[in-house]
Amino acid sequence: MPGQVHKHRRIARALADEIRAGVHSDGSRLPGEHALTQRFGVSRTTLRQALQVLGEQGLISTHAGIGSFVTFDGTPLDNPLGWTHALTGADVELSTEILLFEDVTDQRLAGELGTPSGVFVALDRARRLPDGQGVSLERSRVPAVGALAGLPERGLDGGSLNRALVAAGRIPDSGDGRVSVRALDAADAAVLRRSPGTPFLHLAQVFRAADGSVVEQITSLLDPARFELRVRSGRGGVS
Repeated sequence: MPGQVHKHRRIARALADEIRAGVHSDGSRLPGEHALTQRFGVSRTTLRQALQVLGEQGLISTHAGIGSFVTFDGTPLDNPLGWTHALTGADVELSTEILLFEDVTDQRLAGELGTPSGVFVALDRARRLPDGQGVSLERSRVPAVGALAGLPERGLDGGSLNRALVAAGRIPDSGDGRVSVRALDAADAAVLRRSPGTPFLHLAQVFRAADGSVVEQITSLLDPARFELRVRSGRGGVS
């Protein structure tokens, strides 16, 4: 892992220097992943870690070519740094309440996802408006493998689970999701401070690494008055 971390930081510095020097002008597209992995002689995972660093520095933004993404009051939430970062500039100030952050054993979920172990890092969060009303309830489950084992005891850097995944080399390569509308049950309604039976969007997603292993499974309940699912088509890339 130290060598890999060193590599992606080195690549990020090289690309950052080029961007600042004007080699890659503002709004232009960086070379594709294949070209960059060939140039630097690294894996796609290492390259994506480098691009993540550039994103954190505000030097690039990524755009999916074909797919769907969620918005909050029109703000896209497909930001690679996670929803908390994407919502920072939203007109409505949201607070995040961590409801659960611990290792859990869930053999049923392990069977559904095909993970070798039933131990997961569980992170449940509610996003709230200033009046305390909840607009989303997100439940993340991450296989507690490698550097992610014992993560709840160590805590999150800056409150970001996404950052912990990147640091552990767990970079999503593909994702699959399903959206439906469900009525809030009594328990979820109490957490969100809503009336039972209130219709919410239900978004279930599974993200996998390039080798097919599960990086993260997320289920989200989203207020349809604030969130919507949009579909994007066409060519995408990094700029």
